[in-house]
Amino acid sequence: MMDAIVVNNVSKSYGRVQALCDVSFAVGKGEVFGLIGPDGAGKTSMFRILCSLLLPDAGTATVDGYDVVKQMREVRSRVGYMPGKFSLYQDLTIEENLNFFATLFGTTVDEGYDSIKAIYSQIERFKDRKAGALSGGMKQKLALSCALVHQPSVLFLDEPTTGVDPVSRKELWEMLLMLKEQNITIVASTPYLDEVRCCERVAFLDQGHVRGIGTPDDILSQFASIFNPPGIDKSEELKDKSEESENVIEVEHLVKAFGSFHAVDDISFSVKRGEIFGFLGANGAGKTTAMHMLTGLNQPTSGTGRVVGFDIRTEYEQIKKHIGYMSQRFSLYEDLTVAENIRLFAGIYGMKDDEIRRKTDELMERLKFTEHKNDLVGSLPLGWKQKLAFSVSIFHDPGVVFLDEPTGGVDPATRRQFWELIYDAAHRGITVFVTTHYMDEADYCDRISIMVDGKISALGTPDELKQRFHQPDMDHVFTYLARQATRSSD
Repeated sequence: MMDAIVVNNVSKSYGRVQALCDVSFAVGKGEVFGLIGPDGAGKTSMFRILCSLLLPDAGTATVDGYDVVKQMREVRSRVGYMPGKFSLYQDLTIEENLNFFATLFGTTVDEGYDSIKAIYSQIERFKDRKAGALSGGMKQKLALSCALVHQPSVLFLDEPTTGVDPVSRKELWEMLLMLKEQNITIVASTPYLDEVRCCERVAFLDQGHVRGIGTPDDILSQFASIFNPPGIDKSEELKDKSEESENVIEVEHLVKAFGSFHAVDDISFSVKRGEIFGFLGANGAGKTTAMHMLTGLNQPTSGTGRVVGFDIRTEYEQIKKHIGYMSQRFSLYEDLTVAENIRLFAGIYGMKDDEIRRKTDELMERLKFTEHKNDLVGSLPLGWKQKLAFSVSIFHDPGVVFLDEPTGGVDPATRRQFWELIYDAAHRGITVFVTTHYMDEADYCDRISIMVDGKISALGTPDELKQRFHQPDMDHVFTYLARQATRSSD
């Protein structure tokens, strides 16, 4: 069988940073191959070289027998590329995006329709909707349709499912395995272990080096410390959260309507001081809208809510001062140092200079960042940035911290470290309100609510929910409930 991709001793540097070092591997025609590894391992550089968007410093690579440097045009006509960040035109409709990409490759949607039919047919009824208004799952389907419209023989997917709920992720991988049947070669990177297991073989890339190539099971067990770190013992923590703790969040009959559409449809719940509360739901279920109301960013249509004792309707400016907030896209200032970032955010919260200095030293010690206090944030690995972003969001000791998918796209070992910080914060009495698409993280929460179609469909501890719905784990609980949604996740 001919290899669809052959990489020989490829290296790539950016200034002093070595992104790839002497990388070699081959992918068989029609194979589903995984490229996995922590952030900054060099995966995106490898994808870009193979799509002929980036020149290697040394070594050679061929795709379908064509050299990625010398035969760039032939390579580009044969590959489909789906980068991690949604890269379509937000202000064009579904149909306009698809036509644009077809034209780019000198073909038409009609000519390529058979190759995209299985995927495109799921979103075709929304073809006049702008791409910017689509849910995560629908954006994926559109991006995949655009990458396939010119009938490529090789498909490159760079973390295509980051930030997408488990049900939409499963659907995407079902589509990819359909494409394999058409003998399309697929190379994908992913931080999700269930997706790694969908590959036939994987290469583990770390700091620009290939550390191992083999079946998913071989690689995951060989590097278990990274991919399967020990769980967090919650037993001690749970004892502390007694019934006497006061409620920090109280919500009754909360509704947010946009015209006749109820994004949040009559939800009621409360969260105690120091509790880790998981707020789950498929893309489009209404989580973000609910969160925006609790953080004072959006006004409810009806119902009541109190956060740290303040009314979400009338005292939202007070709420903003007493909470912390971190999203997946939470951005520290890349061109400021670690210490400058802390000082800036602490100043926004009205903290005094002496207190800022004292607490900065304590934080640097706790994170083991003392030597990196004056490093530019832009130079830090993603896992570090996240730890710092979280620490900054709770620097002023808020009553509640809201975390909106804080660990998206991060390897399991780094996620595990991040959750230790969450436990530490909860231990200090900070309530943690977290949304996540990683179901192993749902198990780390004290209690979980799952939203479906704007309503809370389930609420309880992870163990209670598994028992109630007769499911072996949280992934199955989530999938069971999400599949009952009647409104499409559009």
